[in-house]
Amino acid sequence: MSNFRTLKAWQHARILAIECARAAKGFPREEQYALAAQLRKAAYSVVLNVVEGSGRRGPREARHFFDIASGSVDEVEAILDLAKEMEYVPLSIMARLEARRDETGKTLRGLLRSVSRAADAIDRNAAA
Repeated sequence: MSNFRTLKAWQHARILAIECARAAKGFPREEQYALAAQLRKAAYSVVLNVVEGSGRRGPREARHFFDIASGSVDEVEAILDLAKEMEYVPLSIMARLEARRDETGKTLRGLLRSVSRAADAIDRNAAA
């Protein structure tokens, strides 16, 4: 069993998911099964794909899941942009969500770079 809890990317993604889920509760009723649900799904995807990637045997497999997590961070960003424009979230909460999203994305991109270097080294050694 992997120890994903030690990964900074997981720690940040976990907080992002919790805060996005809380913020989604405040969306209008008509958005609860649309944009609010999609925000929760995207935020959960970030944290769960970090977990799945950390449990994989090799860096190539891990990279695949970390890449999906990175795409989900982008999806969270797009949803937050829409929610901000539609004024679904108070600006003070939105600022905190955006900061969490940025920190999660930054940490995840660092993890992705590290795993990609390891995968590339394996590929180079296999070709040699």
